[in-house]
Formats: sequence, C-alpha cells, structure tokens
Amino acid sequence: MDIVSLRQALGPALLELLRLCVWLLLLTIIFLPIERRWGIHKQKFFRKAFGTDLVYYFLSSLAPRLFLVIPMTFLAAAVHRYEPAAFYTWASGLPGVVRFLLALIAGDFGVYWAHRWSHEIPFLWRFHKIHHSAEEMDWLVNSKAHPVDILLTRISGLVPMYVLGLAQPMGDRLDWTPMLVTIAGTMWGFFIHSNWNLRLGWFEHVLSTPGFHHWHHTNDGPEVLNKNYAAMVPMLDAVFGTLYLPARWPGKYGTDAPSPSGLGEQLLEPLLPK
Repeated sequence: MDIVSLRQALGPALLELLRLCVWLLLLTIIFLPIERRWGIHKQKFFRKAFGTDLVYYFLSSLAPRLFLVIPMTFLAAAVHRYEPAAFYTWASGLPGVVRFLLALIAGDFGVYWAHRWSHEIPFLWRFHKIHHSAEEMDWLVNSKAHPVDILLTRISGLVPMYVLGLAQPMGDRLDWTPMLVTIAGTMWGFFIHSNWNLRLGWFEHVLSTPGFHHWHHTNDGPEVLNKNYAAMVPMLDAVFGTLYLPARWPGKYGTDAPSPSGLGEQLLEPLLPK
C-alpha cells in the first residue's frame, strides 16, 4: 500500500478519532465543574480506574460502528420485506416529533429487556458486570462496558423501532429517527451516570435522572439490587415491577461479583469457558 492509499484508508478513522476527542473535551468541560460544585460524593477527577474507563470511552464508541452493520442490514431488509406496506406507510407519515418520541419509547422498551436479561442470564452478566464494577460514579462510567454488552443493547433498542416501522432505513431518503434516538440515548447516558446531586421529584418518574440510575448501580444490599433498568423511561420499570426511587442516594456502588482489574483481562475473561 502506497502513502496516498494509506492516507485515504486512515482518513475516516482519524476523523472519527478526532470527533471523539472533541466530544470528550466538551463532556469534560460540561461535567467537571458540575461534579466539583454539586457532586453527590466527593471524589477525585482522576479516580480509581479512570485510565481504563477512558480507553472504554473510545472503544465503546468505535466498536458498535464496526459490528452493527451486518446484523442491522439483515434486520432492515427482513422488516422491509415482511412489514405490511400500509403500516409502513402510516408510520412514515407520522410527524417527525411524534415518530421520534414513539421511537424513543420503543427503543427504551428493547433496552429495558436487554438490560434486565444482562442481570438475570448468567452468561450475559459475565459481560455486563464490567459496567457494574465501577465503585465511584461519574459521567465517564457511561462508557465502561464490554463491546458484546454494547452490541446487545444497541441491537435490542433498534429492533422495536424497525419492527414498528419507526425506523425505515430501506426508504428512499435518509432516516434520521434511529440516529437521533441513539444520539439522545448516548448523551442522556452520560447525564444519568454523572456524580450530580440533582433530584427532580415527581418528574423522575417520567424521565430518568442521576437519582434514578444511581440506584441501579448501588451495592447497598440484596434488597435494592436489580432495579431501574430503563435508560430514559422510568415508567417501564413501574410497569414491570423493578422501580426503586427513594429520596436518598446510595451509600456505595459496585458489585460483589469478581471482575479483573486490567482492561485486557476484562475484555477476554467473559469469553473464556468457565
């Protein structure tokens, strides 16, 4: 490969890396002063496992782009082939805001069950426990996840949108709905993981907040574990009996499940036979 071809091949990758660096800088500028001024728990910026979680930030952003293409292409083609044409047309005719909100709820329904299965099915928990190994919470913990865990969550969130015709990638124009839902979910994920002492009363039953999601990461005892699976819509937890939303904050975070401390071991350990 000559230098010109190498530059052309590396161009998109370098551009994506630059984009992630810019977002990292913006997220730091937003959350660092908030967590320093209104933090739930006093902790250092360079907290335990900060370096590992920083690598996960890049890995969690790049891996889905590589591995989602094939399964989502097959899913889109199957839905486009078997979806009733009238229903497909009706969904595409919905106002953009309505379609976005319905797609958000449908996507969170899929995420809820993928997330719940990741706790209830031992094989999936082997991947998901990496996310729960964080003993200190801040916005960067949002990215701390095994690529297999991310892949399952992303696919599970997109499937309901495709089946209900709310995402139509096989149409004759670019469909922004799944892209906007994914972006909104990602940005909201940084918010609900943040070390921000923010409580919104009854509104926390409508839209997830740090107060809602921190209880999902608690390690305060078996009676409060495995709650609050939804990413954005707490009413899903209310419907399925997993809502836990007291006025106080958790005392500690993490999991008693053993997890390797090194990045390489964390990525390989779930794949090894028990």
